[in-house]
Amino acid sequence: MASGRPSTPPQQPVSSNSSVPPPSSLTPEQVKRIEINRLKAKALRDQREAEARQTNDAATQRSGRSNLAAGQKRAYSAIATSNVPATLRDGRSKDAAKNGGFRPLDDIQPARNFTKYVEYDFSKMTDTKGGFLTAEDDPHNKALHAPNAEEKPAHMTLKEWERHQLLRSLRDRKEGPFEPGLSVLKREENKVCRECGSLEIDWKWDEIFGCAICNGCKEKIPEKYSLLTKTEAREDYLLTDPELKDEELLPHLQRPNPHKSTWNNMMLFLRYQVEEYAFGKKWGSAEALDEEFNRREKDKKKRKEDKFKSKLQELKKKTRVDAYRRSRKAGGGGGEFGDEIGRGGKHTHTWGRAVENAEGIEVKTCVECGMEVEELEF
Repeated sequence: MASGRPSTPPQQPVSSNSSVPPPSSLTPEQVKRIEINRLKAKALRDQREAEARQTNDAATQRSGRSNLAAGQKRAYSAIATSNVPATLRDGRSKDAAKNGGFRPLDDIQPARNFTKYVEYDFSKMTDTKGGFLTAEDDPHNKALHAPNAEEKPAHMTLKEWERHQLLRSLRDRKEGPFEPGLSVLKREENKVCRECGSLEIDWKWDEIFGCAICNGCKEKIPEKYSLLTKTEAREDYLLTDPELKDEELLPHLQRPNPHKSTWNNMMLFLRYQVEEYAFGKKWGSAEALDEEFNRREKDKKKRKEDKFKSKLQELKKKTRVDAYRRSRKAGGGGGEFGDEIGRGGKHTHTWGRAVENAEGIEVKTCVECGMEVEELEF
């Protein structure tokens, strides 16, 4: 070729005579020596890498930071539990870490920023209506240590707890197996309904109100056996709170408040018992109760009107004073208080005789200006 650039030499043909070795082949002794040197170099490299890893692990334990490059894995010795530093908060103690275990949660110390944080177990707290307290806060308080009847005991299953609640409800209502027995031999001792004579009376009402009545008659005669709330008994029959709270005078049935569960329980009274006490003992008759109710309504209306008139009078006085002050500021003239109207001097009152008004107070009136003054004698 005319150009002098290098070119690939042509491949030499392989000789068919195999007894003559190629010129670049190695002898067995050379191959053996090369392999021994390679193994020595590999062992030396592994030794140096192990020393470097130990140095890095010691520096990491002292400073808490790793000198490894990104993406490089840590050695097993760096994450092993055999050498756990005292300052490392990994949830393992020295003694437990040596055995490959972990220390309990009670031995873990909180961080410095959370030393004042206290964690409570709300399942062990009691709502005392004045704060949530535990039995450990007040060991001498019997209310905190008393078992709560509304909560399921720990030793009872859910099915057993439902059965227990059902039996307690039947016991309170005296129904089912807790209903008082009826004797066939002593029929005169059995309680019967006061209206129809039935034996199936409401035992709860009989215990609280002392009234033997069946459920059918309660629905048929609501004007006699319906229940009244405390507000209705106080407003419609003009009864006082001490009278309604006296269970011997007026027995009542307590029910949970339907408006809000945290409010006080409702007090329900039997209508005919309230009417008997109001009509027979307190007011005498229904007409006397109506008269008292009308009288109180009139007094209430009169107090309301008097209050309105007094406020209206104060508003008129304030309006007159404000109008006078505005006229004075606008230069409309006018004198000082006490000046005689239409004259230049002071006005002198000329009082007439004292006259007793409708309220029984003696009032004197000025003959000239008409000013009235109340006169009291001591």
